[in-house]
Amino acid sequence: MSDKYKYIDKDSLYVYPDTDVLKNKAGITNYDELVLFESIAVQKRLIELQKKPFDVKNSSDLLKIHEHLFQDVYDWAGEPRKVEISKSGRKFLFTNSFDTAFNFIDSLLDEYASIPKDDKNAISRKLAEILDNVNYGHFFREGNGRTQREFIRELAIQKGYSLDLNPMDDARVYERYMHGTTFGDIEELNTLIIKIMH
Repeated sequence: MSDKYKYIDKDSLYVYPDTDVLKNKAGITNYDELVLFESIAVQKRLIELQKKPFDVKNSSDLLKIHEHLFQDVYDWAGEPRKVEISKSGRKFLFTNSFDTAFNFIDSLLDEYASIPKDDKNAISRKLAEILDNVNYGHFFREGNGRTQREFIRELAIQKGYSLDLNPMDDARVYERYMHGTTFGDIEELNTLIIKIMH
C-alpha cells in the first residue's frame, strides 16, 4: 500500500498540468526545488509565530495560521482545499463536510477554553482530540501537518505550556505523532502530548 497522498484533481486546480508540482508564486516547476523553496519560506514564518503566536479562539484561526505559514508560496494559502484527498488508502474528510467539521472543532475549542490551566491531564486529552479532528479534516491541499502542529502548539501556550511535536533533537516524538494521527489514535496522541508538554 502506498503511503503517498492521492488527490482527485481532474482540472489541475492546484498542480501544473501533467505534473505533481503545485502551482506556486515563484513559478517553480521542479518538484525538489519547490520542496526546498517551500521549506525555507515556511520555516521563516514559523519563527515569526514562535515570537508572536496567534490567540487561537476558533477554527478560523487554523486557516489564518496556514495563510501565515504559506503566504510566500501559494496563492491559496489559508483557503480550504477544493479537491478530495486520501493517504495510505485512508480517505480524509470530504470537502462538502467542512462546515460541519469546523463547527465541531469550534465546540472542542470552547471545551478546551473552559479547562483550568492547572489540569494538565484534561488539557492534554482535549489537545489530542482537537489534533485528531483537525488531522482527519486535512483541510488544505498542502501543509496540513505543519499547520496543525503550530495550531496545537499555540493552544498549549494559551494554557501556559510549551509543546513541540516535531523537535529537532528527538525524531521519536515526530514518529509517534505521525503514528497517532495516521491511525486516529487519540490515546497515543494524549500519552505523547502529556509526556512532552511542559
